[in-house]
Amino acid sequence: MKYNEAKDKFIQAWGTLAGSWGISRSMAQVHALLLISPDSLSAEEVMEDLKISRGSANMNLRDLIDWGLVFKELVPGERKEFFYAEKDIWKVAKQIINERRKREIEPILALLEELKKVEGNKNDKKHKAFIDTVGNLESVVDKADFALTRAIKLDENALVGALFKLFK
Repeated sequence: MKYNEAKDKFIQAWGTLAGSWGISRSMAQVHALLLISPDSLSAEEVMEDLKISRGSANMNLRDLIDWGLVFKELVPGERKEFFYAEKDIWKVAKQIINERRKREIEPILALLEELKKVEGNKNDKKHKAFIDTVGNLESVVDKADFALTRAIKLDENALVGALFKLFK
């Protein structure tokens, strides 16, 4: 397989995988291109390489910066902005976990806490079923949050060791 074919396959695969992380396909494809680029790229280079519009390139680059996966670099003598991705895949994975936790788990925990305070007759079957369900869901989400928080704090070797112990 030639480099360009391998590069295209990697970019497409990373884009497909992105759905699992809550990232759009085009955002992941921009990320993939920056991951494998040895040098920082301008928005124009991203547009040209991925054959996307200026708006799409700029929006996805800004989103990747917001996620903490891509960084802006100013090159002396250049008026353009250049972008590069974190190359340490373990750091990338931890950053994605951290962002998903902030964007998904923290808001649902806040909502569940609010829902537990629902007013009504505590002897009513519907009220009790609602409170029980919210409490059970909160318990599961709390455990998931705890696990993700621990995973973020662990280094790669400790996490792999913990996973092996879990599956023994």
